[in-house]
Amino acid sequence: MSSSYRLAVVLLSFLLVAPVHAEPDTRVMVELPAPMKAHMLQNMRGHLVVIDRLLLQLAEGRLDEAAELAEAELGMSSLDKHGASHIAPFYPEGMRQAGTRMHGAASRFSRTAQEGDAMAAYQALQQVTAACVGCHAGYRVQ
Repeated sequence: MSSSYRLAVVLLSFLLVAPVHAEPDTRVMVELPAPMKAHMLQNMRGHLVVIDRLLLQLAEGRLDEAAELAEAELGMSSLDKHGASHIAPFYPEGMRQAGTRMHGAASRFSRTAQEGDAMAAYQALQQVTAACVGCHAGYRVQ
């Protein structure tokens, strides 16, 4: 075994066992009853699936379908479907506002997509994901 190979192995071993200095998680901890936590996580996973479908529909030029899907599954008219009135009281005010921003952005995306301009629709969809990113950057569940 060559000395350069041994040195590489030693250095790689050191990197693999060296402690990682991660920044502390400063997001607000949101404690939810177990059923509410499960409900919220199910909704968020569903939202990701919808966003993935929206991206595909946009890429395929199916803006009318994307508009319908967004409003039905993410828009303001979907709040009852997701049980928003039951879970929102468990959220801190900022988290509720982030959710409202996301649902409102989805409704705006829907209206934009109906107009038929794909680039404008992509830009409007980014406002939906920006609301998601903002909430996830500020809050966490246990």
